[in-house]
Amino acid sequence: MKKKLLFSLVGLGIAGFFATVAYINHFDNQQKEKLLAQSAMQTPSAKLVEQVLYDNQCQYCHTPNAEVPFYIHLPIVNGIMQDDINKALDHFLLSEIVDHLDNPQAISATALAKLERVVINDEMPTKSFIHLHWGSSLNADEQKILLDWVRQQRKDHQLPEDTAGVSEARFIQPIPDRLPTDPAKVALGNILFHSTALSGDGTVSCASCHGLNTGGVDNLATSTGIHGQKGGINAPTVYNAAFNFVQFWDGRASTLAEQAGGPPFNPVEMGSKDWDEVIAKLDQDSELKAAFLQVYPDGFSGDNITDAIAEFEKTLITPNSAFDRYLKGDQTALSANQQHGYELFQQYKCDTCHSGVNMGGTSYELMGTKADYFAERGTPLTADDNGRFAQTQDPRDKYRFKVPGLRNIALTGPYFHDAQAENLQQAVELMLKYQSGVTLPEQDVSDMVEFLHSLTGEFEGKILVNEKQ
Repeated sequence: MKKKLLFSLVGLGIAGFFATVAYINHFDNQQKEKLLAQSAMQTPSAKLVEQVLYDNQCQYCHTPNAEVPFYIHLPIVNGIMQDDINKALDHFLLSEIVDHLDNPQAISATALAKLERVVINDEMPTKSFIHLHWGSSLNADEQKILLDWVRQQRKDHQLPEDTAGVSEARFIQPIPDRLPTDPAKVALGNILFHSTALSGDGTVSCASCHGLNTGGVDNLATSTGIHGQKGGINAPTVYNAAFNFVQFWDGRASTLAEQAGGPPFNPVEMGSKDWDEVIAKLDQDSELKAAFLQVYPDGFSGDNITDAIAEFEKTLITPNSAFDRYLKGDQTALSANQQHGYELFQQYKCDTCHSGVNMGGTSYELMGTKADYFAERGTPLTADDNGRFAQTQDPRDKYRFKVPGLRNIALTGPYFHDAQAENLQQAVELMLKYQSGVTLPEQDVSDMVEFLHSLTGEFEGKILVNEKQ
């Protein structure tokens, strides 16, 4: 009797499981058809990629407020599933791909790298998800569709022109030898970049915090502005800033010119009142004024000044690092330790966020995806810790920052927005812990540091140096 009861219960359990799976499969198909019906995709490749993503229910974990099966609301399961969804949203939003399928040039290098890495490693969906959603595992054909599409977009939209060593199969590309610029504007921008007339008391220039002889930074935790005031956040390098998709840690400037217009009127940085005050001082330099009128017939203005500075900053790129030479085929450009460091850099997915030409600067990412960086930092939170949230007020953007580029990183310490890492050893260890969730042996960390040293490029034909080091 007891055996019969046991078999009956087991049978009911199995039947219940298969019934649940059948329901979920039906629900998944309904959701897929609904999303595809709502889609406005026009190109065949966009429709195909979208089909694969929705066929595998990627939207459940990577889209905020997605409609999900009933089990998400069950006790215990709800907490587990919601935690998984929150982690997934922290890492990647499906909209970063789907919203731009018909306009793929708007997709970031990081978004493509994340999708490709997941496909290559066969990481998504998770095994626990597949147990209930039997049709959600990418098959070989679907993997090929996604990989071919990713690499085609990278080839079409992200490989720098007239540059050797580029590859659509790699997340990182060499820096081009030059960017197109207007030499006359560059010359004016150079003068303005070094001019203290942009500051209220004539003591601070752009170069004060972004020294071209010190790696494009000032090597301070926070910069010193007018009247000796201290800023609240670490100054990023000006070198290779032209490759960033936005400027500032919180992305509040969308272009180099827009960025150049910020510090002059920040009361802690350069402290000028307005452009009229700045222009009145520039007008006193008759030679500069005459040269400016030759290039900008309407003379000094905020737009023209920042345009010239931005044009100059486009020349501040540093190609031909040892790593670039390695990418171009010189296998002797990196030491054995550096090559191992690069392998580890890829293995622990550092090259997904630090992707593209500048090895960063193409996305906003959460500081602390694997552990709570700010809780463990041991210092009070500041307004600057809010990151992108300061601009969007979106809770998801709290503690999310524009990823810094890694070019010339050996010259630009201290590191992170809060300058908590004094040297590259600390920076690598902290990033491995908080972004990759691992602790590596000392030799592996050392090899990764050695690899980062290979990223120092050339400026004006000479290897870039920091004269303070």
